[in-house]
Amino acid sequence: MSDLDLVLVNPGNRTQIYQSLGSKLSAIEPPVWAGLIATFVRRKGFSVKILDANAEDLSIAETVSRIRDMNPTLVALVVYGHNPSASTQVMPSAGAISTGLKQECPEQRIVFVGGHAAALPERTLLEEDTDFVAADEGLQAICGLLNALKSGRERFDDVPGLCYLQGSELRKNPPSPLVRDLDTEMPGIAWDLLPMHLYRAHNWHCFDGLQRQPYAAIYTTLGCPYHCSFCCIQAPFKGGEKALGYKESTNSYRFWSPEAVLREIDLLVNQYGVRNIKFADEMFVLNRRHVTAICEMIIERGYDLNIWAYSRIDTIKDGMLPLLKQAGVNWLAFGIEAGSDRVRDEVQKGVGHDEIFEVIAQVRAAGINVIGNYIFGLPEDDHETMQETLDMAIDLNCEFANFYSTMAYPGSQLYERAQKEGWPLPAQWSGYSQHAVDTLPLRTNYLDGAEVLRFRDDAFHKYHANPGYLQMIEQKFGPETVEHIRVMAGHKLIRERT
Repeated sequence: MSDLDLVLVNPGNRTQIYQSLGSKLSAIEPPVWAGLIATFVRRKGFSVKILDANAEDLSIAETVSRIRDMNPTLVALVVYGHNPSASTQVMPSAGAISTGLKQECPEQRIVFVGGHAAALPERTLLEEDTDFVAADEGLQAICGLLNALKSGRERFDDVPGLCYLQGSELRKNPPSPLVRDLDTEMPGIAWDLLPMHLYRAHNWHCFDGLQRQPYAAIYTTLGCPYHCSFCCIQAPFKGGEKALGYKESTNSYRFWSPEAVLREIDLLVNQYGVRNIKFADEMFVLNRRHVTAICEMIIERGYDLNIWAYSRIDTIKDGMLPLLKQAGVNWLAFGIEAGSDRVRDEVQKGVGHDEIFEVIAQVRAAGINVIGNYIFGLPEDDHETMQETLDMAIDLNCEFANFYSTMAYPGSQLYERAQKEGWPLPAQWSGYSQHAVDTLPLRTNYLDGAEVLRFRDDAFHKYHANPGYLQMIEQKFGPETVEHIRVMAGHKLIRERT
């Protein structure tokens, strides 16, 4: 029996996912979920290591070799990406690692865990070289598996949330309820198991000086109460919600206490010298009491932080912005999505044009920079409405803009609709990556995916080469940042379909 119980592997292939952007421009995110799972499992008495193949930029062969040398009882491939919707794009690397590992070490037990695996557990089990798949958030499944494997049992019917083959029979065990007491059972990330010197912030996060390291990302909440049709964030949580008696239409939203969040920040600042922090919550600016308490505690400590977080247009409330800024929240990301009211309403993003401009103006007046997130190719998009979105982005002139193509991510309502309608989906999981060579966006009611992708790539360059944008950037951040943006926009993505 191995001395090491568990290795959590963060797969990665930055070149495949981001092409030329992966070497220096893309962020290198700490694997938040791998770190949380490690904490949970260690508190149950198991020994754990994390192998961050993405941060170390390991090849598949190097990753397999490192795992083989560690010789754990169980390998968990943690299929999460930089954000919840990026889980699927990690699958090619995860699959290649599991195949390579099984070829070298046929007896090694492997489990897939993460958003994509939870959305498609049966398919993942049948298509990948793995023994098990966690059909929920995977915490209890991993612990149950370790107990079974370490005791020598070959029956797994009592392991909650597990999908596996018993002989030729595919079995899927009932899920366990979601972990409710996050402070006690999963109080933060196992930073001591991670290569902290390798992580770097997004380039725009550090426009004020481009010092992107050290960097860390944390959760203060899990889940999202909203129901945007293109989002798959709840996929790992649905089984646990059902076990708790939630209605299918209700999304869970769990909190760490502000005190627990500040213990995490204290550690990052005082032990690792971190200033650049991402609140990775799908929706940080939502619960006023939670946000206010965290901000006030940061301010009390006098930390000089550079934080970014997600918000919604309709969650910014009176009095919140000055507090956020004083705490060091220098960037807020807003899912503006589309310039057309019709397109936004169709995907349950019900805010109006005027409200968007008013709130963005308020945020910037408070001294907080804005990342505008836009999506081309939503179901009601045509050329005219996509141009409306680009025109809105140029008019808003946010300090940075992310332009996405609509993807029907497994676990989202759009994925279910695409399958029902027979719409073309990527042939490989790599095609779900926004920046990959084989990217295939979802078609709209009026346009095919290639038309959407062409418009998106052209829009990215138009926005970041716009004289009004570059002038604003020079005034706020200086000529060095302008040159950095020119270099960034000079990277031309290779696309099969454009």
